[in-house]
Amino acid sequence: MGHDQLNYLIRLLSSKGVQFAEGLTDYEVFAIERKFSIVFPPDLKMFLMHVLPVGSSFIDWRAGLVDVSVEKSIITKLNWPLHGMLFDVRENGFWLDEWGAKPEDLGLQELNVKSLYASYPKLVPVYAHRYISSQPNMPGNPVISINQTDIIYYGFDLADYFAREFRFLLDSSFDKLDQPIREIRFWSSMTG
Repeated sequence: MGHDQLNYLIRLLSSKGVQFAEGLTDYEVFAIERKFSIVFPPDLKMFLMHVLPVGSSFIDWRAGLVDVSVEKSIITKLNWPLHGMLFDVRENGFWLDEWGAKPEDLGLQELNVKSLYASYPKLVPVYAHRYISSQPNMPGNPVISINQTDIIYYGFDLADYFAREFRFLLDSSFDKLDQPIREIRFWSSMTG
């Protein structure tokens, strides 16, 4: 996403009522990535350094650096996909073939899922329960919606996601996508 596209996207989001604070500084990005053990993919990083969306469903990354309650809410958001998966393992018998033989013991099932989850590309919350993968560290990763193990594509890249979430059309300077640009290890298979 180029700067002209970014500015256009921000204008569209503003027209839908999204409010913005000053973008994150280089230092804030560094501190956030370090504190929360995440890596912002380049397009999300560029967006957040240009403007920081504010509101109840957006992540208040800046406040997470100084406010313990906001820090805890960010950690909760970061753990949401794992906790949803564990809920479905525990309550709904969810188990993927790729995880191997399902242990009889629920504690072992959860331990296996936690171990495997740690090897998957880390997800970064964007808005509400919408996430973008930090890997590969390239622009154009799809945005997924996660509710336990009900996982769907919600945007084929960040701009497409914002257009879908906030119901506006992108102009011809944006690629028209009818599928994700790339597959994200593990997470793309969960959207099936």
